[in-house]
Amino acid sequence: MWTVAQLNADLTAGSTSSRRLTEEALARIADPAGEGKRAFMKVYADSALAEADFSDRLRKSGVRRSPVDGLPVSLKDLFDVAGDVTHAGSTVLNARAEKDAAAVARLRAAGAVFVGRTNMVEFAFGTTGINPHYGTPKSPWDRATGRLPGGSSSGAAVAQADGMCVMALGSDTRGSVRIPAAFCGVTGFKPTIRRVPREGAFPLSYTLDSIGPLANSVACCAVYDAILAGEAPEALPELPVRGMRFLLPKSEVRDGLDREVAQAFDAALERLKRAGAEIVEQPVPAFDRQSEYFKGGGFAGAEAYAIHRKNAERLGEYDPRVAKRVMMAKELNAADYVDLMLLQTAYKREVEAVLTPFDAFLLPTTPCIPPPIAEVNASDESYFRWNMRILRLVGLVNFLDGCAVSLPCHAKGAAPVGLMVSGPAMSDRRILAVAAAVEKALAR
Repeated sequence: MWTVAQLNADLTAGSTSSRRLTEEALARIADPAGEGKRAFMKVYADSALAEADFSDRLRKSGVRRSPVDGLPVSLKDLFDVAGDVTHAGSTVLNARAEKDAAAVARLRAAGAVFVGRTNMVEFAFGTTGINPHYGTPKSPWDRATGRLPGGSSSGAAVAQADGMCVMALGSDTRGSVRIPAAFCGVTGFKPTIRRVPREGAFPLSYTLDSIGPLANSVACCAVYDAILAGEAPEALPELPVRGMRFLLPKSEVRDGLDREVAQAFDAALERLKRAGAEIVEQPVPAFDRQSEYFKGGGFAGAEAYAIHRKNAERLGEYDPRVAKRVMMAKELNAADYVDLMLLQTAYKREVEAVLTPFDAFLLPTTPCIPPPIAEVNASDESYFRWNMRILRLVGLVNFLDGCAVSLPCHAKGAAPVGLMVSGPAMSDRRILAVAAAVEKALAR
């Protein structure tokens, strides 16, 4: 399993090279028996090898641009790359980008090697990972059945899980980093919105979109988070789990968990208690009012309609399920939008007050394990029912403009289950450090 720390040590020792790592990533993408053809919409093989060679030459001359210099990275298809088309998982867009997205530019300056653009739900509007235009990559768990990868950053999570990159760059509007991370058994981080600039990333929601990494550990996510945020990529402080206080929301959102999810989550809580953490279960009434926060599609629905209404005559070229969701918010008016803004302000105030005595709050990332693609795709009714079920827990953090890590908490070989460690806005580095402590405790 690739980690930034291990690969850095190997590169420094000369036991590997950026070119070798990039060749390995490209070989996995190209493997006809793998998911590369569905996980990636475009592969940058030639330029990736050139970037890797340049990184190796710099390293030999004593230059190291960052801890991720020379490491293979994938980019979700909604990020602009200079000279390339940003399709955002659709067949409608065909304009070439004039410059890199801000997040891409920061990664490029840090020496990241871009291996390609990953598949996604069209225009990031869905949590299943299904894309009828470019295919749907399968979760690494139970590939014989063909399970959902989660979305909208579907290709990102599959690429990360299958060793096609060291980090997969994704976006999260209502769980689009954390859901696929949970379904594919990797780690994903959703930062506070304003932490990472969104210029050059095709929007779903101006109010809720955030940009974050999927990687193989919390420490890896933390390194990339710092680079994306324009900060020095310093190591996280090592915090002891003993003495930490976690809020376990007593809320209807925890009803109806799959047996596998409930068992893995409860087992994780028990391990944290044995490691000396205090788990406090108490009601959070604000978490039981989600129907108000996302009525008519909420911010994402209203803003997606504003973005896509200029393409009204081309909606027939959209995934019909995406088009349907775009049109759901057509009847929302300005007063509804203002009411939603006021509701969000009150929600933030209420939840932040509840969280004050705690290091983080804990929830499963999704209430279910990855369902079969065929079952979800069988009908519109099935699709929308699964879509709403999958996103039930994660949206609480987006409406808060909070930050959250999803990390695997299932037993080896079992169905993938994510544990979500969350906090309020701008507690990002603290939440990452807390999540790293949780990760360590769960590994014992």
